[in-house]
Amino acid sequence: MTPVLLLAAEKESAQVTDWAARIGWVVGLALFVALVYWLMREGWKWRGTLQGDLPELPTTPDETGPERLAMSGRYHGSTTAGQWLDRIVAHGLGTRSRTELTLTDAGLDVVRPGASDFFVPAAQLREARLDKGIAGKVLTEGGLLVVTWEHGDKLIDSGFRSDHAAEHNEWVEAINSMIETNSREGVER
Repeated sequence: MTPVLLLAAEKESAQVTDWAARIGWVVGLALFVALVYWLMREGWKWRGTLQGDLPELPTTPDETGPERLAMSGRYHGSTTAGQWLDRIVAHGLGTRSRTELTLTDAGLDVVRPGASDFFVPAAQLREARLDKGIAGKVLTEGGLLVVTWEHGDKLIDSGFRSDHAAEHNEWVEAINSMIETNSREGVER
């Protein structure tokens, strides 16, 4: 045989796609992804059940006094104080959302469109600081405003990021100053 005939004899047609096997793999993968999603959702609900001892969140009182500071930005979640990965999901505290923060003499008002609003009375505020992360959100150093507050018998860290990060320092100073003033007044009484 000539070399051209040998090359022609070695060529084979392309394999036909086995559609049944391919569809089976796609359906199997889709079921696996659905199972993982369902397990994650059940874990989230279980975490909420475990945190069921957390009392209802306070709502904004009718009279809050004059506004000290206001900020719009994002609410990134709440964790057990000092444990930046222990997310709190009870009462919607684990839901990320846009937020409007207002600091008044009465406390910190957190308005969250699409999620439950809450209010932190001034007497419950414990600390404000700049940090770099909170459960599921890591930023550059000082990119997150973290407010520590007491709710029931638990200390909670809530993370906020302003649309204008330069505002964070002003918030830390104002909240910590308010806490110091309230603690001095409490001692004098």
